[in-house]
Amino acid sequence: MTIAALEFLSFGLGHIAAAAAEAGHKLCLLTADRSVYQHELDTLPDDTLTVIDVDTFDETATRSALTALPDLAGLLNTTDTWSVPAADLTAELGFHGPDPAAVRSLRDKYQVRELLHRRGLSRSGAVRVAPSPDSADEVRRTVGLPAVLKDSAGTSSRNVWIAHDEEALRRALDEAAQQQLMGELFAETFLAGPLYSAETLSWDGATRLLGVLSRQTSRQPAVREEAAAFPVALPPAESSAIEQWVGDVLHAAGHHSGFAHVEFILTTEGPELVEINRRIGGALVGEVMCRSLGTNVYTAMVEEALGRRPRLMDAPLDHTGPAHAFVLVYADRPGVLKGWHGLDELATFPGEVRWYPTRAPGDVLPQVGDQRGCTGIVLAEAATAELAQHRAWSAATCVCPVVADDGP
Repeated sequence: MTIAALEFLSFGLGHIAAAAAEAGHKLCLLTADRSVYQHELDTLPDDTLTVIDVDTFDETATRSALTALPDLAGLLNTTDTWSVPAADLTAELGFHGPDPAAVRSLRDKYQVRELLHRRGLSRSGAVRVAPSPDSADEVRRTVGLPAVLKDSAGTSSRNVWIAHDEEALRRALDEAAQQQLMGELFAETFLAGPLYSAETLSWDGATRLLGVLSRQTSRQPAVREEAAAFPVALPPAESSAIEQWVGDVLHAAGHHSGFAHVEFILTTEGPELVEINRRIGGALVGEVMCRSLGTNVYTAMVEEALGRRPRLMDAPLDHTGPAHAFVLVYADRPGVLKGWHGLDELATFPGEVRWYPTRAPGDVLPQVGDQRGCTGIVLAEAATAELAQHRAWSAATCVCPVVADDGP
């Protein structure tokens, strides 16, 4: 029997293939660009999974590739970009999966914000705006300043602007007008406080908090993710309150099964939603969950795809192991990646430091203002998430991407 993945996150193929094998299935990855997974494909044994090259943006071609697979038992997806076609195909082929209508709703960040605001689960409202400086008055009038501008279907921190004053707002709207948005531009209230994400698993409407991940973002003007650590040590009462809140938010948004990666700001008045991703966290979030919790959390993904209650919903969570943190290493300018200085120094740092490349020498880096400029990730461990973060930061400072100008 075969379990198919319609694209995947950059990391985690080894874990999901192991989970599929444990369930007695082979894993098959359908992808339009296998270079995205080059690090894992280079390090995994050749018989770990089957890769099928297909234009995954073409639903007809994807459907044909899936129906040609022998003994297909389930379809899974861990990406935002392919979440809607994956849900449609899962339903069409009769496999267990999410309600396609709910997936469509969750892909629209504006719609989610407005829904939760109406139900009293978000103090912040939102307004759709035209990507033009002429929209500044409407933004200021409806959500005020400071404000956040977002692409309603954006991913990887792309097309996000924070405007603290009128000049910054008009500049952001002008920049938005020059971008190709995946959805529509909208504005919402800026939330003051540290950024976290709740890593959750749901089944039949019940949600379990697996842990909270700290998240560090860059200063202006490039709003991009820089680092993360797991699990954050929260007071028991605060952790319980976050679990209750995130369960209410996911239920209201129509997410009743599977992983969710829920970003929130811990404000002076409690958690406030940033956005919901109905998947396991990206970058090395899945990796640090596996390592910190002492179990292959991807097994739950396979069990859900097969229509089984994930054992992780009920299993004791082991928080006695080391915590983990990772730092994204960005190029300092666009161009062609030639390699890195300092990788050989990582072994001298404490914390079992590991390097996970996200780019390969020869890759073109079109810009460095969001995750597209990330060339690799440094991972470290320690007794607490705070100490792991210190170790990862210190090690990452020795890694320097070497970039040359694009062109001959």
